[in-house]
Amino acid sequence: MEANTVLAGKILEQVGGAENVLSASNCMTRLRMRLKDASKADLAGLKATEGVLGVVEGATLQVVVGPGKAKKVADILVEEFGLARDSAVTEDWEENKAAVKQGQKKGPLKTALETIAGIFIPLIPAIIAAGIFNGVGSLLATMLKQQAIAGPGWEFARMICQLAGSAFLGYFAIFTGVNAAKRFGATEALGGMVGAMTVGAQINEISQLLGLFNKDVPLNSILTTGKGGIIGVIVGVYILAKVEKRVRKLVPDVLDLVFTPLLTLLIVALGMVFVVMPVSGYFSDWLVDALGLIINSDNTVVSIVSGYVLAALFLPMVLLGLHHGLIPIYAIQLQNFGGVSLFPVLAMAGAGQVGAAVAIWLKARKVKNARIQSVIAGALPAGVLGIGEPLIYGVTLPLGKPFITAGLGAGFGGAYVMATGVMAGSWGPSGLVALPLMQPGSIMNYFVGILISYVGGFLITSLFIKESDVANV
Repeated sequence: MEANTVLAGKILEQVGGAENVLSASNCMTRLRMRLKDASKADLAGLKATEGVLGVVEGATLQVVVGPGKAKKVADILVEEFGLARDSAVTEDWEENKAAVKQGQKKGPLKTALETIAGIFIPLIPAIIAAGIFNGVGSLLATMLKQQAIAGPGWEFARMICQLAGSAFLGYFAIFTGVNAAKRFGATEALGGMVGAMTVGAQINEISQLLGLFNKDVPLNSILTTGKGGIIGVIVGVYILAKVEKRVRKLVPDVLDLVFTPLLTLLIVALGMVFVVMPVSGYFSDWLVDALGLIINSDNTVVSIVSGYVLAALFLPMVLLGLHHGLIPIYAIQLQNFGGVSLFPVLAMAGAGQVGAAVAIWLKARKVKNARIQSVIAGALPAGVLGIGEPLIYGVTLPLGKPFITAGLGAGFGGAYVMATGVMAGSWGPSGLVALPLMQPGSIMNYFVGILISYVGGFLITSLFIKESDVANV
């Protein structure tokens, strides 16, 4: 039997069998399963299963198996073991949440972040591809303008790259609406329509009619195209799910196909215009101002300190699965600043782990700990390429102190990246893979930041981790 099939079967056995799994999906390194009864899962047995690098508890049980393998195992669970994919689950969102909460305790913040993760994780491949296309397109445009290259062939290449990039990022709100509808149990096409409403040109016409438009500074309008960003889209689709369910109960079956979507969208459209977009826009504007004080500060000292702290603290956020909650902030930055400065800073955390892992490997070699050397050798390439979870769950976290020293070392790279104003065109994996995601003028400084984080993680780990710490792990 193929190794991934064996692993899928063992994982399924430890979580209570197929009958205890509502759905399965995956991100880059994690198998994600929504369970009917979390108390039936043997977490200790799951963590001890060969091939499992770590387990993250939450509304969705996350099993870390590594890059590439996560997708393969998820496909096997769906195709060979008959589990439903996450997007195919039709149960009401609140009912699913109640089922998952059996045997678990989690606050509203954790619930919200799990929901955001469920919305955006399926979009990550498109986000990465679009960011790279836009970055290459921007680079070609600059080179054409400076006459470094010329000719219709290069012009065509620029157009194709920008076409592919804008095909996703230009309609990000619509894709978000569709996935939010999947998550909340609304009709997916209607969720896409809610997202489209927020970027429709008619929003400005409505704003002018209602006296809410600022002609001098359109972005300062109470209501304008894109106001509220994807935060408004998510809130709007959540309302859509509630309204659609209520309307469907009231409308006779014979009229459901016509009147349910019609009445639902009318109610939601009015709510978006008069409440959701202005309120979420106010929150987004406040967030942009706060980010401006911390992230885009003109004070070099503030930039250095904030860059260090953000990079140093990012690994605990990844450990808790909170990092997906940053995606709305990335999107707000991209919309308001034309680039994302927070992502390059946080990407330094993974590089700090790489440096720490190299230091541990050298100490393990001295004490002849072949097991930890083998684990690092397997996880290190993924870490260099921006997939940090194998190093977290296989190396630094089990050892304890290196998890801290890796973050402390990464902080130096974060300080450099923040101080030099590195900007990305989108977001995705960190590490060297993120180089094409950087804006042309930021690529070199991002690379230098990565090197600084490697060195920082290596030196601090070498200083504070003794050979005896890795001798018997």
